[in-house]
Amino acid sequence: MVPDLSGPADTMGQVPARPMPKWNVDDVRKMRAYPDQPPVIPHSIEGYQLSVNTNRCLSCHKREFTQSAGAPMISVTHYMTRDAQMLADVSPRRYFCTACHVPQADVKPLVGNTFRDMSQMGVEHMGGD
Repeated sequence: MVPDLSGPADTMGQVPARPMPKWNVDDVRKMRAYPDQPPVIPHSIEGYQLSVNTNRCLSCHKREFTQSAGAPMISVTHYMTRDAQMLADVSPRRYFCTACHVPQADVKPLVGNTFRDMSQMGVEHMGGD
């Protein structure tokens, strides 16, 4: 038997394609599941060019464009080298945004998820009432 995640058993036969999922494009920032999680992309990036020469994300999220675009600024860590030296521009190692940041689609999860936030496990925040 072929596991569900590996596709149909008959690789040479014709298999109808599933419909493309609908992207979540509500432009609402999503809560992060854990500290330092890269934020997800809450808008469509279809047609965005992301290459060595062009990065469409930076046209809104780079520090000098955020006010006019109304977009959140990329983290200051994206302007640092591995040795924590500040740069005048985005670090080449942080240039390809979709290596860490991803859009979200309205799909059924491939595997079950039993993640629970610490607050749901009875752990209280320090200094809480």
